[in-house]
Formats: sequence, structure tokens, C-alpha cells
Amino acid sequence: MDQMRPIDELRYLVLAAQREGNRMLADGLQSLGLTPSQAEALRVLEDWEPLALVEMGALLVCEQGSPSRLVAGLIAAGYVERTPSTDDKRKITLTLTPAGRDVAARAHAAEDALLSLMRMAINDDEVQMMLPILRRVVAGRPAGDALSRRLGRLPLPSREDG
Repeated sequence: MDQMRPIDELRYLVLAAQREGNRMLADGLQSLGLTPSQAEALRVLEDWEPLALVEMGALLVCEQGSPSRLVAGLIAAGYVERTPSTDDKRKITLTLTPAGRDVAARAHAAEDALLSLMRMAINDDEVQMMLPILRRVVAGRPAGDALSRRLGRLPLPSREDG
């Protein structure tokens, strides 16, 4: 058996950490009937609404391209509302409904539980050391760009784009 190179181990450790974190978050969201992707979409809307669909897609780390199917499920559940834009009646904007605000607030508890587990494994100094490394790994990639937009480091696409 060949020895695994350290860079391979790092790749698999990042993948394993992401999958385990996603599983733990999914378990915490199960009672709300939400997936981690739906919880992220609600968080993005909570922080940025109103948003056009293309804007939402540009802010989501969980989803590449158009989040149409993800948003359709949230609309069907009564958590998101589609309304004509005040600027351009041909455009649709997305906002949270009162039920969406409530479930988003409850999803924060599941996220906080995951973050508490992470804090037990990684101290603040270690987090600060890891952030620049991971930023370099995802720089210029779609998920990295989405996170950079949410952090205000990259501009959001204009509403005219979609």
C-alpha cells in the first residue's frame, strides 16, 4: 500500500470535515424539516433581502448556478415570497415570509450547536491561522466567490443580470 501524501490527506480531511459538519447540521435541522442548503438560503435572505434570484445564487455557497429548485421548495413551504420588483415589474424579488423569519431564527439554534462543537475542537487562534489558508484554496472559485460576496469583499451582480 502506498503512503498517502500530506496534500492528499489534507484534501480528504477537508472533505471529511465538511461532510461530518453537514451531517451534524442536517441532524439539527431535521425537526424543522429543513436541509442545510435550505437553511443557508434562508440565512442569505434574512441578511440580504430583498434579492433577485441571480443575486441569491451569487451569495450561496451550497449551490452553484441558479437556485431555482431550492427557492421553489422554500416558496412551497411558505417561507419565501416572490414579489414583483419595485424597480422593474418584469423582475421578481425574494423575501422571507413571517413563517420564514420564524424558521430561520430556529435554524440558527442548529447552526449554533454545530459551531459550539467546532469551538470545542478548534480554538480561536487556530481558526485565525486556518482562515487565510482556506481563503487561498477557494479564491476565484464559485463557492469562494459566493462567500467573498457575503463578506462584502466582492460586489453582488446587478439585478439587471437576472
